[in-house]
Amino acid sequence: MASLTLDRPAPPPAQRRDPRRTRRLLSAALLYTVLVVAAAAIMLPFFWMVVSSLKNNNQIFTVPVQWLPDPAVWQNYLDIWDKSEMSRWLRTTLLLSITVTLLQLFTGSFAAYGFAKMRFPGRDVLFLAYIGTIAVPWQAYMIPQFILMTRLGLSNTLWAMVALQAFGAFGVFLMKQFYESIPEELSEAARIDGLSEYAIWWRIVLPLSGPALATLALLTFVNTWNDYLGPLIYLRNPDIWTIQIGLRSLVSQYNAEYALIMTGSVLSVLPIAIIFLLGQRYFVQGIATSGLKG
Repeated sequence: MASLTLDRPAPPPAQRRDPRRTRRLLSAALLYTVLVVAAAAIMLPFFWMVVSSLKNNNQIFTVPVQWLPDPAVWQNYLDIWDKSEMSRWLRTTLLLSITVTLLQLFTGSFAAYGFAKMRFPGRDVLFLAYIGTIAVPWQAYMIPQFILMTRLGLSNTLWAMVALQAFGAFGVFLMKQFYESIPEELSEAARIDGLSEYAIWWRIVLPLSGPALATLALLTFVNTWNDYLGPLIYLRNPDIWTIQIGLRSLVSQYNAEYALIMTGSVLSVLPIAIIFLLGQRYFVQGIATSGLKG
């Protein structure tokens, strides 16, 4: 009896590896490794600050570094309110930051509309001259500015900080870049319907500028909150100190409450971190649509 043979399919040949795909995988792995190392290097000081806020003064600068507090001194987060004017510093800083942010949103968006959507002689020259002030360091005109604020009677008041920071060339530049991405046909149609330029800015352009406004608000709030040199010069009355100046007062001539300074620093960073996490999506969208991306 003849044996029956079944035809079996030949095993598939071994798949060849694509060298380009391998290089892409290696490049991606290297990129992620570099990003993880960079993120760890950036977060290390913050981690050390949080850990130091849970130590006493003698444990903060021990060698080698004690990365985990043993034991954790949670009492620091209670003592900071009793041994300092933390509540007043936070309240003053919050009030100043919100006021400056709202004013910069108004002045920056209003001026940017004029530069982006209106035509008048010398517009481009005026815009370049105004934006050029960004390249001038504040230290170059700090003394004349202080003399001006003193003669106006605003020194040693919060009004000095508000007047100095209510206008910003960067905010005008950021908003102008975004406004130029809005189709001009919308403004032309509104003009035909009889709307004034103020109404067009308020009723049409501003509602479309959410991402750019959120970006400007976040940057302005963070810069105002973290400002140290400005309040140091103008706010000499302890009753109107911001948190940055207040934390400096914990360092005396003969002693320094480093544990409380770290605790106060953690409390001062928390609002900024929360606001940034909540507005991160709008921040990235605003940067991408304002022509500032790399």
